[in-house]
Amino acid sequence: MGRQKQPAIAEDLLDQCAEHALTHGLPDGLEPFAQATGTSARMLLYHFGTRDELFRAVLRRAREMHLASFGELLRVVPGESYTHTLATAWVGVTEPEGQSFLRMFTQLPEQRENSLWPGFRARATTDWLPLLAQGLSTIDPPPSATLVLAVIRGLIMDLDATADFRRVDQAFTMFLRSIDPGAPEVSHPHDP
Repeated sequence: MGRQKQPAIAEDLLDQCAEHALTHGLPDGLEPFAQATGTSARMLLYHFGTRDELFRAVLRRAREMHLASFGELLRVVPGESYTHTLATAWVGVTEPEGQSFLRMFTQLPEQRENSLWPGFRARATTDWLPLLAQGLSTIDPPPSATLVLAVIRGLIMDLDATADFRRVDQAFTMFLRSIDPGAPEVSHPHDP
């Protein structure tokens, strides 16, 4: 009779693999995960079955982490205007920790996405809409959650391409003020 799998070990390995993928992107093979976890590719396969099953588990875990961290930033804060909440969320999602999620998910090629997590891109877009709609309902008149998400995603792409925080922060401030004239100015504290 073989050894029984230990779920706690698999969970720890999965957390380490997800952290590695967030820092370095999803690798092509198992060796980077084996090195990052201090184990062997064989042990990763023992715990997860196949390379693709491990990669799917890593994507799911990273997505859970992303939804938890960014989702918390988008929740309505009693007594705070939602544009203030969005300004705070913008800084959080574009800081290095937030960018690691975005980098990993946006660099997932469509071909790989379809084999590892069919429909991921659609879900990664639409799963933010209810949370945004709830917060935006506090603004009169409430702007479209789809429009707000599209602006955020577009400015994130701009920031990824140019690294021009000052210009992109100014654009997000202008957008927020177009839906609420009292919206705060958005700026990253580390701007030069």
